[in-house]
Amino acid sequence: MDGHEIVKKVRTFFSSSNQLVFGNEMAGKLSAMRERFNDIASDRNNFQLIERPLETRAVSRERETHSFVRDKEVIGREEDKKAIIGLLQDSDVKENVSFISIVGIGGLGKTTLAQYVYNDRIVKAHFELKIWVCVSDVFDVKTIVENIIISATRKKPESLIMEHLQTELREILNQKMYLLVLDDVWNENEETWGKLRTLLLDGKRGSKVVITTRTKLVAHITSPMSQYSLKGLSEDQSWSLLKQMAFEEGQETINTNFKAIGMDIVKKCKGVPLAIKIIGRVLNHKKTVAEWSYIKNIELTKVPKLKDGIMPVLKLSYNHLPPHLKCCFAYCSLFPKDYLIDKLKLIQLWIAQGFIQSPDEDLLLVDVADDYFKELLWRSFFQEAEEDGGKNRRFKMHDLIHDLAQYVSETDCTLVDSNAKNVKEKGHHLSFPFYNVSFFEENLSKLVKANKIRTFMLAYKNEDDGPRRIEESTLEKLISSFRFLRALDLHGLNMKMLPDTIGTLMHLKYLDLSSNHIEVLPSSITKLVNLETLKLCQCTKLRELPVRIQKMVSLKHLHTDGCENLTHMPCELGQLTSLQTLTLFVVSKGPVGSSKHCGGLAELNKLNDLRGKLEIKNLAWVKDASSEFKAANLKEKQHLSELELIWNLEGDYAVDTCDDENSMDGLQPHQSLKSLIMYGYMGVRVSSWLSFLTNLVDLYISDCKKCQYLPPLYQLPTLRVLQILDMDGLEYMTEGDMNDEISASLASPSTFFPSLEYLRISACLNLKGWWRSVDKGNEATTTSTISSSSSSSSTNHIPLPYFPRLSSLWLENCPKMTCMPLFPNLERTLHLWDGSWKALEETIEMNNRGGRASSFPSSSSSSSSSFSPPLSKLKTLHLTLKLESLPEEWFKNLTSLETLRIWECPNLTSLPEGMSHLTSLQRLSIQGCPKLKQRCEKENGEDWDKISHIPNLTISDGMFGMF
Repeated sequence: MDGHEIVKKVRTFFSSSNQLVFGNEMAGKLSAMRERFNDIASDRNNFQLIERPLETRAVSRERETHSFVRDKEVIGREEDKKAIIGLLQDSDVKENVSFISIVGIGGLGKTTLAQYVYNDRIVKAHFELKIWVCVSDVFDVKTIVENIIISATRKKPESLIMEHLQTELREILNQKMYLLVLDDVWNENEETWGKLRTLLLDGKRGSKVVITTRTKLVAHITSPMSQYSLKGLSEDQSWSLLKQMAFEEGQETINTNFKAIGMDIVKKCKGVPLAIKIIGRVLNHKKTVAEWSYIKNIELTKVPKLKDGIMPVLKLSYNHLPPHLKCCFAYCSLFPKDYLIDKLKLIQLWIAQGFIQSPDEDLLLVDVADDYFKELLWRSFFQEAEEDGGKNRRFKMHDLIHDLAQYVSETDCTLVDSNAKNVKEKGHHLSFPFYNVSFFEENLSKLVKANKIRTFMLAYKNEDDGPRRIEESTLEKLISSFRFLRALDLHGLNMKMLPDTIGTLMHLKYLDLSSNHIEVLPSSITKLVNLETLKLCQCTKLRELPVRIQKMVSLKHLHTDGCENLTHMPCELGQLTSLQTLTLFVVSKGPVGSSKHCGGLAELNKLNDLRGKLEIKNLAWVKDASSEFKAANLKEKQHLSELELIWNLEGDYAVDTCDDENSMDGLQPHQSLKSLIMYGYMGVRVSSWLSFLTNLVDLYISDCKKCQYLPPLYQLPTLRVLQILDMDGLEYMTEGDMNDEISASLASPSTFFPSLEYLRISACLNLKGWWRSVDKGNEATTTSTISSSSSSSSTNHIPLPYFPRLSSLWLENCPKMTCMPLFPNLERTLHLWDGSWKALEETIEMNNRGGRASSFPSSSSSSSSSFSPPLSKLKTLHLTLKLESLPEEWFKNLTSLETLRIWECPNLTSLPEGMSHLTSLQRLSIQGCPKLKQRCEKENGEDWDKISHIPNLTISDGMFGMF
């Protein structure tokens, strides 16, 4: 046992949470504890189904559905899709804008059907503008208008004054054939609907508004002439879905007895896909006919009929959860309906409540909790809703699943209503899902009666709508009343001070103070020896962390991202060797040491359990960089997935450049790292360890002004995203010999950037080419001369490597760059802005070069023998170049191109005849091209016939939109 472990155990022994030292004090509390144990025992019954009506809760929902769905996720809705598309294409209407409603009960798949239609190829081609907005419970016209504008323009309105909003909305829709989906509408007030409807009538004839709703009254108000009632799946479709969920993939022969029982079960599901999917997951674990019969004959009949006749099936799936998952699921009722649940937050809350038990002392509780979550997700209790670049996901619960969660946790968990009438004195978990400035002051007396609560959570989402500031006296009263709290969420209350009484919450394990105006935390916070999670995200005024933070011996997660005014890290932070999360480490500008209470990078030395993201800020201020960087011991932090190394954000580069170069080797991370950001490094070279990060997925390098070259990156097997921005000194991407990369590429394309999908090179004003030199026999030359020298003779051509999987390429403001690897397999975007177009020409001419360049596999092909012409899969092309004409050969292969933007090409005089090859083109935008604008004038322009077939045209004098 090392010194740090001994210190930790001693502190814990003499803390007030130690029962041996404080045994006498605890003896006086035994009777109270027995009473609490009785409460806990009775709570077990609260998680079983008993006959009682569901309460209607006054919950304001912020639903955030989106427009995308994969075809394979939609079952049995092909005919419904055809019917809706038929209504969308119907031109025999009296008004320019028509309204269509899709009506059906919850869980039937209305949103999924709308998504299925929205993404159909025919629909994409038919409408000039498509907009998706989810409305949910609160039908606020102003909010809906704002969201329509955001969806249509991808940016927030500059003014939120209603007069300005309605003007901007009508300008956006004016004379455009648009499709607007208003998902999950509940408003039954005809006058309120009329206020929105009148703002939607300026579209071109054929525009459609699709409303999804559960109630026929809403459908009658919004679209009296066109309603589509969505039915449940047929029994055969239901059986197909059940079979898919209950049996292993590829299982062809199924016992007829299973089918007979299964058909009886799906009848009880009433054709609702969600219910079928959930019961299918239960049956997946039942391998005998007897078990299936038991489910059908015994289990289902024992469950009383509830809401919409579907709840018995849902309750059955709950009954079949293992005990450890039941409490975790029921706890989720604290989140409002359609709330985006952050997985990491939920896991930390579960741990704080003691729901997570590790079967192995070597397993971390967060990993066990993650497995719990995955199992609930697999059983369809959660739905994936949002992903943060593949790093952190947010989920939500279907309305029916949320109803179930509320039902089984009715007594124990409470979503507090707007007047606190439903607060139960013996309840253990409170959540506040609404926005109200004065709520806590007005209802303080009701709240403090629930003095046994273990969770106090604020579950509203939009901090702008939250309470402006909670009174300190009110907060102090709440804290002093809730002595048994395990989880306390006070985020977004605009607090300036946290009361000293926070130190009395000895059971507290989770504390969220994010998005407050706190400048200094009270010293009493270090008394929270059981605290495991402390969240201070976006506390932008916070200057320092507690001086004696090492006393918080249980701390595992310290979230400080967005604390932009932190000046340093506390001395002895490194004693918290149980830390698993430390999102931000700030290097002090002044001297470090115990006398200054400032810790240096050496505080990171033994924090080798850190995981997730770590940002190290102000590296330029490190005095003895070589030793300090090594002392951080990043190489041993194998669980870190994201690392941000920021030298200086203020531009004060006090450290000598040579010191940067000599010291950077000490910052080498573990090779398991997935994402690396480097900002402001002032050395000429980047350390070679970058080439050995074999698990790297994302690499972002920016504002390294003196960096002249990078180490070879082409062999990184998992690199998917590469961004190089604002590198003034960069002349070549690598100083290596091109022959090495050519040889690797010729031998196998899979060895040259095998996984790269997105490449952006921006504002590298001196970048000349990819490679510094290439050996041609005994003659050395720069690659910037390769294109011009080789184009005269195909026999002497040096074949350039190409990116096998690159899908998006952005080259911006790199005017000197003339040579780079080719990109024949682009599928999403090619964006060329203010630079050379030679790489584009080389790529297009690959078929004419002979040898390897005459054939290459498509990135999306499943077989190595499948080949496609260069750029034949490209969907979007953006050109901002100094061109007088567009070569015909550029367009011959672009058979999949859907969007073409030609911006700020003032010398461009005409469009090529090859425009006729663009058979898939749906959108053409010409902006800032005065000569071309005149030739493309409708009906009269010389080039009008070349573009008249394109459905969506935008031709203007200057740039007004974003790309």
